[in-house]
Amino acid sequence: MSLGFLVSVSGQIDTTLQKVDTLPGNFYGLHSVERNGTSLPEVDIKEVVIIGRPSTAKKFPFYKYQRLIYNLKKVHPYSQVVRAKLGAVNAELEKITDERERKKYLRHYEKEIFGEYEDDVRDMTITQGKLLIKLIDRETRNTSYDLIRQYRGTFSAAFWQSIARIFGTNLKEEYDPYGEDAIIEIILHEIESGNL
Repeated sequence: MSLGFLVSVSGQIDTTLQKVDTLPGNFYGLHSVERNGTSLPEVDIKEVVIIGRPSTAKKFPFYKYQRLIYNLKKVHPYSQVVRAKLGAVNAELEKITDERERKKYLRHYEKEIFGEYEDDVRDMTITQGKLLIKLIDRETRNTSYDLIRQYRGTFSAAFWQSIARIFGTNLKEEYDPYGEDAIIEIILHEIESGNL
C-alpha cells in the first residue's frame, strides 16, 4: 500500500514540474530584508498613481486628459526656462548696486528675452498661456503678476493684468498642487520622470 502511495505522489510531483509557465521571461529578483529580526524576501515594484473619479455616472474625459498632456509637454520647458533665467537675473542684480544700472540691465535683458521667445509665446493657445501662468507660479513660487510688479513696476503689472483679463486669464492665478491642479501635478511628475 505504501508503494502505491509513493507512486501516485511521485506522479503528481512529475506533472507539477512539467507545467509550463504562462508568462515566460517575467522574473523578479528577490532580495532579503531584515525586519524585526526576521529575514524576509522583498521585490521592488514601480510606483502606481491612482486617480479617483469625481463621479461614477460620467465617463472619463480621455480626450481632455490627452489634450492636457499635450499642452503641458509644450509649455513645461518654458516654465523651466523662466526659472533658470530668473535665477540668472537675480544673481546678476545682486552684483549691481546702482539703481539706474539695475533698470538699464533689466530693460536690456527684457529686450533680449522678447527677441528670443516672443514668437514661441505668440504661437501658444490661450489654454497653453493659462497653463504657463500656473507653471511659472509652480517653478518660481511667485505669480506672474508679482514677478512683473517686482521687476517692471506696479503700472506695468496692472497693464499686463488688464491685457490678460481680456483673454480670460489671470496673472495672479496661483498653482495648487493638492487642489484643482492635482492632475496637472501628477502629469508633470510623469513628464519629469520620463514616463510621458
